[in-house]
Amino acid sequence: MGGGRLDPRELWRQYSQNKQAVRELAGQYSVSESTVKRRLRTVRGDFMCRDIPSRGAVLMDTAYFGKDWGVTVLKDSLTGKILCRKYVIHERPVDYRECTDFIMAKGHRISGIVRDGFKGIFKQYSSFPVQMCRYHFISIIRRYLTLNPKLQSGKELWISVKNITRLTENEFIESFQEWQDKWSLFLKERTKDVATGRSHFTHKKLRSAWLSTQRHLPYLFVFEKVNFQMPNTNNALKGTFTALKNSLRNHNGMSKENRKRFMDGFLEA
Repeated sequence: MGGGRLDPRELWRQYSQNKQAVRELAGQYSVSESTVKRRLRTVRGDFMCRDIPSRGAVLMDTAYFGKDWGVTVLKDSLTGKILCRKYVIHERPVDYRECTDFIMAKGHRISGIVRDGFKGIFKQYSSFPVQMCRYHFISIIRRYLTLNPKLQSGKELWISVKNITRLTENEFIESFQEWQDKWSLFLKERTKDVATGRSHFTHKKLRSAWLSTQRHLPYLFVFEKVNFQMPNTNNALKGTFTALKNSLRNHNGMSKENRKRFMDGFLEA
């Protein structure tokens, strides 16, 4: 088969989804590797949005693929399709807003949003039901308390948090309130710095876990209150990111531009 008859989009499909290397594709189509590379470079495509109107919840998150860039992705919870992607330098609320405005302009009706605890997101989407990803929430508290807290107060809070999936909203709120009442004075303890004469909270990480739980509490059980099927985690989108990174590892050495082109094809597929 001559190089002039190669379908660039089919090459991309095999390159990205079937994990075939340039050398393998060149052998399959009986052309040079440079011909395959040249055809792959022609695949640009506007993969900004899947034009599939839906009424599902929108899973949104950002994954990084280098020190100075990543991709913000919106995924439909009902169809499993990628609705929108945008390359970013770092995660910002404005980029999520641009993506949601874009898909709504395309006819997508957002029934709800599933997010991690990124600052500013909950306020920005206050007109929608917003579910805090429980996986992210548990991970945040774990970073503050560790898997094996040394303080009794930390042990008790961690038990409630890691068992959140087994508790109803009322049970979790009651448990958390009892914990706050029990450890209120402990949380206020301060330690004086002899050198400066200033004081600071003694149990900083415990306080951070406490305040984070307070802040996210209104968004942890939203999925139970809506009249449609809404996930309570972003795990489906995390799975997409994991599959994308694994596929990229099969093609090490690509330039940043080619990596983006590869990602476009993968997310569009």
